[in-house]
Amino acid sequence: QVQLVESGGGSVQAGGSLRLSCAASRYTYCMGWFRQAPGKEREGVAIIDNYRRARYADSVTGRFTISRDNAKTTLFLQMNSLKPEDTAMYYCAARDVPCDTLSAGAFSYWGQGTQVTVSS
Repeated sequence: QVQLVESGGGSVQAGGSLRLSCAASRYTYCMGWFRQAPGKEREGVAIIDNYRRARYADSVTGRFTISRDNAKTTLFLQMNSLKPEDTAMYYCAARDVPCDTLSAGAFSYWGQGTQVTVSS
């Protein structure tokens, strides 16, 4: 099992920035960020593997940056140029196999989420 705890969410105006963090109880090969807006399905935002290779959803490419610390147990998401459509609950997730998909169903471990609200 892996415990994941997110932090860093909040409210910001459009064009602003936020940095999310996720602390994991142990190392996992692949970690990622997902988000879910009211009435919508959970979608993949970004994933990063053991070698720090990252993959992003088209909607955030160029604006968001995923990273992990040297111990690879803390995950970050730097979000710049935020838009109202980025408003959602953001979840940290992890899996013990390679990062080959942004599909939420492929991830075994989940945090409780942190809310991000972007106002226009």
